[in-house]
Amino acid sequence: MAETHLSGIVNTHTHEDHIGANGPLQRRYDGLEIRAHPLALPVLADPRGQQPLHLYRRVMWGWPEPSQAQSVSDGEVIGTEHHRFQVIYTPGHSLDHICLYEPERGWLFSGDLFVGGRDRALRAGYDIWEIISSLKRIAALPATKLFPGSARVRDDPTAELTAKIAYLEELGERVLALHRQGRSVRGIIRALLGGPMLIEFITLAHFSRRRLVLSYLGMNNESSY
Repeated sequence: MAETHLSGIVNTHTHEDHIGANGPLQRRYDGLEIRAHPLALPVLADPRGQQPLHLYRRVMWGWPEPSQAQSVSDGEVIGTEHHRFQVIYTPGHSLDHICLYEPERGWLFSGDLFVGGRDRALRAGYDIWEIISSLKRIAALPATKLFPGSARVRDDPTAELTAKIAYLEELGERVLALHRQGRSVRGIIRALLGGPMLIEFITLAHFSRRRLVLSYLGMNNESSY
């Protein structure tokens, strides 16, 4: 990036894989402005103190350096030389998660709110019902391109988001139905989510099928940072 002019950063949320470059980039570019949701600012200023990391997260990404940021809230507009981005508060994946929408181009930057595929696991602290609600909020936008935090750009955001919401809601209804019938969490997992997943072993079950079921049942309690 030696020849790149960088004037600003917007953090969609404060998970370490999204904020790790903040500190080095602020040192590299004098006056670089970082913006994030108000709930993100204490975490950015003191990652070690505000966001304890499990071992697998420390091994994979390490501790982020502290960085200084300014707050942006739901409904605010971030202007650049050529574009204006609407800030949309979208909790669920984390308490401080935001998306950015550029209405003239129809560009939607969704951070980690949208992840492709059919979820069979969830991390501790995530709120699946808030994720669904936030997905519905961005699905209502007339977006032409969806830029997730990982994987490929989506050319049909409405269809992708609608399908994702339908899958998550249907799975939730099935989880709740089995729960009402008296099934245990383990029984629900066996009935709906298949066998063990590699990510469960890597994360020591911090990311697991059990956490997904517990979230549907409103029992996936842990800091969502």
